[in-house]
Amino acid sequence: MIRYLRIKNLATIEDLELELESGFTILTGETGAGKSIIIDALKLLLGEKASADLIRTGKEEASVEAVFEIQDIKSLPESLELENGNQLFLQRIISSQGLSKSYLNGLLVPLKKLKELGELLIDIYGQNDHIFLLDTSNHLKFLDDFTEAAELKEQVRQAAARVRGLIREKEVLTARQKERAQRLDFINFQVKEIEQAELRPGEDEELLQERSILKNSEKIAILVNQAIDIAYESEESLVAGVKRVENLVMELQGYFPELENSRLQLSDFNIFLKELAGNLIDLRDRYAPSPERLEEIEDRLSRIEKLKRKYGSSLKDILAHLENIRQEKEELEKSEEKLSDLEREIDDAFKAYLKLCHQMSSLRREKARELEQLIVKELGQLAMARARFRVEFRPLVPTLEEPSTIRDLGAEELEFVLSPNPGEELRPLRRIASGGELSRLMLAFKSLGKEVEKGRTLIFDEIDSGIGGQTADFVARKLQQLSRRHQVLCITHLPQIASAASHHFRIEKKTEKDRTFTMVKKLKDRDRPEEIARLIAGTRLTEASLQMARELLEQKAGRS
Repeated sequence: MIRYLRIKNLATIEDLELELESGFTILTGETGAGKSIIIDALKLLLGEKASADLIRTGKEEASVEAVFEIQDIKSLPESLELENGNQLFLQRIISSQGLSKSYLNGLLVPLKKLKELGELLIDIYGQNDHIFLLDTSNHLKFLDDFTEAAELKEQVRQAAARVRGLIREKEVLTARQKERAQRLDFINFQVKEIEQAELRPGEDEELLQERSILKNSEKIAILVNQAIDIAYESEESLVAGVKRVENLVMELQGYFPELENSRLQLSDFNIFLKELAGNLIDLRDRYAPSPERLEEIEDRLSRIEKLKRKYGSSLKDILAHLENIRQEKEELEKSEEKLSDLEREIDDAFKAYLKLCHQMSSLRREKARELEQLIVKELGQLAMARARFRVEFRPLVPTLEEPSTIRDLGAEELEFVLSPNPGEELRPLRRIASGGELSRLMLAFKSLGKEVEKGRTLIFDEIDSGIGGQTADFVARKLQQLSRRHQVLCITHLPQIASAASHHFRIEKKTEKDRTFTMVKKLKDRDRPEEIARLIAGTRLTEASLQMARELLEQKAGRS
């Protein structure tokens, strides 16, 4: 609700500050005093189009600012930060160049932000300002709130989201199916090419080493032959020399027994030399020059290099790629079966959605008949005794071919239609010309509404148009009832309504030094009888009108 409102340099208002309270607040004043300017200021604050013509003559800019106290914090976006725990500060500044700036809690924000917040904070009902009534999407929301079927409504939303999600999944899978054959052919080619190569980890390194040996086989053969000759084959070989030394040590051992260990070591060394010679001979035979083997190695390395260029920089990368495409091949081969399963799942989910839609529609239609009767009864108490009201349903046909028809709100739309007077056809509310009739209809809706949120600000601009007497008393009672859940501001000319309010402001227009000023004064209890009497009798106040005003105030005070 609004706690504080300040308007500067707007039309006839120079600098106006209002501190507002919860409950029922009334604004009265002579025609043309400037009551509508306050409503216009609030509209500007909530994002309505601005014009430089609204700026007070001689001023460079106009501004409207307000402090809202939020009672239902859950109704606001989670990202929104409140000041002092539960307050919002909104400001709109309009320059003489026609430009405007919007502020939220002191920070510059897009005008759209104020519009979005305005829809959550304030409803304005006046001549041609019935946004709620004129937007048919609100009609469905109102009826759903009236049915108190939040759980079923959420089930419908979840079912619709599930069907649309499955359809999107199918579309993705179907798109992949169109490329499936081509992709499978490509993957099969890659798998075959890599598998036929029969790669082994580290094989390329082994081949490179063998190629290096074969390319240097002649040099290696020379070195090996020299080593064999020195170690084993020549007359002066190491084996022959060590054997001679071993025989000499054996003779000396007869004199020096301690040489036994040395003789044994010479024997072991001789065995080692023979083994070395054997290994060298084996190397010489194994790596004899072989142009055929070298060609085989070159071919193998060339094949491996081609695979590296296509599938990875190393054999490890190539083998990892092979594993990945094998898995993809398996998934693609199973996709046909998955698509069939998905189609069955979509069909089952769609049937469940249709069933929930039917339940929701049946409940809506049942409650719509109840709502029609209650609205007609309420309108009868608001000087529209012969009005007819109906909820018109327009079924929609959800189809799997067009996912947008699978709506979160179900398989139907609806609209409120009204015939205010006998002989007139039922017509959509947007085609009804009388703002007074719309105001009273809105009052009837708000009186019956089962809204979850509390603490909104409801503004009724001259809702008393065309009524009086007992009807005015009924309107006053309705406004009092609403003020128990919401902050209600009402501009009126009727004493019955004015006397029902808990708070009363008088709006006056004064002229000083050839300048016109709109002033607002909060009336104390002792001042209210005179203002109520003015509404009863006009400017000619009498004791009778004052006494009637006192009686109205006492009567309404006892009823509140």
